[in-house]
Amino acid sequence: MLNVSQITKDYPTRSGTISVLKDCTFQLQPGRSLAVVGPSGSGKSTLLNILGTLEPPTSGTYELDGVSPLGLAENERAAFRRDRIGFIFQDHHLLPQCGALENVLIPFLADGSVSPSQKSYAEELLHRFGLGDRRDHRPAELSGGERQRVAIARALVRKPRLVLADEPTGNLDRTTAATIAELFQSLLEQHENPKNQMMLILVTHDRELARRMNEVRELDQGLLSGF
Repeated sequence: MLNVSQITKDYPTRSGTISVLKDCTFQLQPGRSLAVVGPSGSGKSTLLNILGTLEPPTSGTYELDGVSPLGLAENERAAFRRDRIGFIFQDHHLLPQCGALENVLIPFLADGSVSPSQKSYAEELLHRFGLGDRRDHRPAELSGGERQRVAIARALVRKPRLVLADEPTGNLDRTTAATIAELFQSLLEQHENPKNQMMLILVTHDRELARRMNEVRELDQGLLSGF
């Protein structure tokens, strides 16, 4: 379970403090998805960065499966982020010189080597996403939707508990975006044991994508509210 309690984020400026997030509080159960919508500059990406331990909040806490990463030492927090959180961005950030399978396996490079079971799971993800025959294709040889599916597979290859997606369909056409949304829904149901199901939080301007999630919240002027 994810428990977020009174997360705030302030930025000091010469003209005064800017409050980007104000007491954001919510819970998310395993197997559930949450869409956060709101205008540009409302703090959506900042919220994802905090949940992804990429930047600290000004105040507040959160726990993932009973662990508070904000209280961990830097090296422990990095390991927490590596093992438990997957990131999906609007731009796929694939390495142009690597094939699809190699790009999916990138999260294992920090371990120094890739085990046969890790490679097998990466191949399984590509097959599941309809990319089994694209494993050796470089990003320039893939369509926009295919590149994003490779990026999603890369985010999932370490079997994270929490997946954070920042405008994952922002650069895609409507049909491809709908395919990605269906893919997210199927991923949430992939574990037979509900306690092991992943959780998904995405920020988006796409109201159709947001409606496909279990919950929708709006972030405006730093306040997170029901939708």
